[in-house]
Amino acid sequence: MNKGNSFILLSFAALVITVVFAAAFTVPGGSDSGGIPNLLHKLSFTIFAISDTLALFSSITSVLMFSGILTSRYAEEDFLVSLPRKLIIGLTTLFFSIASMMVAIGATVFISLYHKWNLVFIPITLVGFVPVTLFALLQFPLLLDMYSSTYGHSIFISPVIFW
Repeated sequence: MNKGNSFILLSFAALVITVVFAAAFTVPGGSDSGGIPNLLHKLSFTIFAISDTLALFSSITSVLMFSGILTSRYAEEDFLVSLPRKLIIGLTTLFFSIASMMVAIGATVFISLYHKWNLVFIPITLVGFVPVTLFALLQFPLLLDMYSSTYGHSIFISPVIFW
């Protein structure tokens, strides 16, 4: 993992922060004159609010982890535990933020389209799983390698072979 890859993941996490932050203040269904959302007591709005909040906090966590990788001192001992741990936490929280963001988008699509085009809602929601699945398929091998090299068998202890 070099600084370029960390910078790309940091940029992607910052993009997720931007999207979910903007969605938090432009609530679906609008709000009344007092600023209270019109759909406050609907289940779909509750799902939107919770998933958007989870996406925001987990993407902020991933930005902090990736910026910690970029600003680390790159000492020898950091490569064994500290940097892999930051990368594992960053990738995990980035995946969780993407999944939460897609749930929030699905809830927003449900709120805005279900009463008009209820047959279109299901395919649009299913297409929302494509980015989450692609990110998982592309980044999961890296996450497994990092986890096994960090928390798996140590490189300093040779395995015991029984003949």
